[in-house]
Amino acid sequence: MNATVENLPGPRLRHGLDAQQAGLLHADALAFLADLHERFEGRRRALLAARRERQARFDAGELPGFLPETRAIREADWRVAPIPAALRDRRVEITGPVDRKMIINALNSGAKVFMADFEDSTAPTFANLVDGQLNLRDAVAGTIDYRAPDGRAYALGPDPAVLVVRPRGWHLPERHLEIGGEAIAGALFDFGLFAYHNALALHARDRGPYFYLPKMESHREAVLWNDVMDHVEAVLGLQQGAMKATVLIETLPAVFEMDEILHALRTRVVGLNCGRWDYIFSYFKTLRAHRDRVLPERGQVVMTVPFLRHYSELLIRTCHRRGAFAMGGMAAQIPINHDPAANAAALAKVRADKLREVSAGHDGTWVAHPALVAVAREVFDAHMPTPNQLHVARADVVADRDTLLAPSTGTITRGGFDANVEVCLRYLAAWMDGLGCVPIHHLMEDAATAEIARAQLWQWLHHADGGIAPPLAFDDGAPIDFATFDAVLAATRDRLAATAMPGQARIGDAATLLARLTHADALADFLTLEAYASLRDP
Repeated sequence: MNATVENLPGPRLRHGLDAQQAGLLHADALAFLADLHERFEGRRRALLAARRERQARFDAGELPGFLPETRAIREADWRVAPIPAALRDRRVEITGPVDRKMIINALNSGAKVFMADFEDSTAPTFANLVDGQLNLRDAVAGTIDYRAPDGRAYALGPDPAVLVVRPRGWHLPERHLEIGGEAIAGALFDFGLFAYHNALALHARDRGPYFYLPKMESHREAVLWNDVMDHVEAVLGLQQGAMKATVLIETLPAVFEMDEILHALRTRVVGLNCGRWDYIFSYFKTLRAHRDRVLPERGQVVMTVPFLRHYSELLIRTCHRRGAFAMGGMAAQIPINHDPAANAAALAKVRADKLREVSAGHDGTWVAHPALVAVAREVFDAHMPTPNQLHVARADVVADRDTLLAPSTGTITRGGFDANVEVCLRYLAAWMDGLGCVPIHHLMEDAATAEIARAQLWQWLHHADGGIAPPLAFDDGAPIDFATFDAVLAATRDRLAATAMPGQARIGDAATLLARLTHADALADFLTLEAYASLRDP
C-alpha cells in the first residue's frame, strides 16, 4: 500500500470528519482513491458516453441484439476460473444496506452469503457511506456489535455468512470526494475504500474479497472493472484473480452480452445474477421510444411471462456452460405479523417463486429479510441436494432475440396506475431523507421499484396517443392522460403528507420531482441521479 499523494491532483473531502471517519479516510486512503480516479475516470466517462450513443440509436428505432463482432467468443469453448470453496454453495443470499444492525442480523441469518449494498438500498449520504464502510471493517475484523435504544445487544454469531459487497454502478458520482475538482465515481469510492481497508484480511482467510457488480450495459464495462481489480490487486500485493466478482444482469443490453461479460472477467467471475427488478426497469428505459413495446402494469409483469422467463433460462444456460453460477432473483416480502392469513399468502408466493428458480436450474436465490432465509432454504434444500446445479446444462434453451424483446400482454388498471404513483412518491421521499431501503405494503423496496414505477408512468403517458391507434387506455376504457396523472399525484401527495411514514417531510419535494420527470419530453436515465441534489446530507 505505497500510494502517496505525490504527483496526484489533491483529493478534497467536502464533508467534515469525526475521529472514526478520519481514521478511515486518512491521507494514504485518499491517495489510493485518487490514483483510481486518475487511472480510470476517463475510461468510465467514455463508456457512459457510449451508453448514450447506443440509447440514441434505440430511440431512433434500432433494437438491441447479439453483437456480430463478438460471435467468436459466444461460440468458442472456454470456462471461467475455478470457484473458491467459500462460494460453492450460495443457495440463499440475503441483501440489504450497510446499516450496523442490518449487517449483524444478515450475517447471523443463516444465509450462505450476505450482500452488503452500497447501491440501490443505500441512500448515498456521507454518513451512510462512510459509517457503512466502518461497519464493514468491523464486520471483517469480527468485532462488530450494536446496542439498540431499547437495550438489546447484537453481535456476530459463530458461523456468519460470507460477505460480498456491492459498490454503486458506473453511472453514479460521489460528490463528497473530489479529485482535481472532479467528483470521484461512486463505484470507485465504494470499491476502493472497502478493498483498501479489508482486502488483505479477507484474502488471508480465503474470503475474497468478493464483490457484486451492478448496472453494467456492455462487456466493455466489465473489462473496465477487471482492469480496476487487476490494478488494485497489484497495488495491495494480492495475486491476480484474488478478487472475485458476481455480475448482476439487470439491463436489457447486457443480456445480449452475457458470454462476453463472463469472458472479460473470466479469471475472477464466479457467476451472474438475475437482477430482475432493475431488468424490468431497463426494458422500459431501453425501449422507451418503441410504442409497440409498452408493457402492462408492473404487477402483471412477472417472471413467467416469455421475455423474463427466457432471460432467466438463458442466463442459466450461459453460466453453466462456462462453469459459473446462475443466481436467481429477489424475494422482497417482509413478515406481516398482524395478519397471519396475509403472511401465509405472501410466504406461499415466495415458495412458488423459489421453486420456479430451483427447478429451472438456478444455483441460489436472494431474499431481503432474515425471516425468508429458512423459507427459501427449505425449497432449495428439497430440490437441490448438491451444493449447486452447475451440472444442469439447460441445452434445451436456445438464445432468441425476439423472445427477449417480446412485450407481455395485459392491462392497465386505475389501481395499478395509482400504485405506481404512490410507491414512487413513498420511496423517493424516504430516499431524499436518507433512507435507501423502505418497507412499503409489506415489501422491502429499494430504488429498482421506484425506477419501474416512474418509468412506466412516463411511458404510458407519452405513448398514450401520439397519433397511433388504438390509444392506450385503462381497462375500463377511460383515457390515460396527464390530467389523470396530475390529479392522482396531487391526491396521493396530500394523503401521504398526512401519513406517518419514512420521509414524510419530503413528500412535497418528491411530488415536485416526479411531476417534472413525468412531464419531461425525455425519460431520465436514473431517478437517483435526478434526486441526488435533493438528498438530505447533514
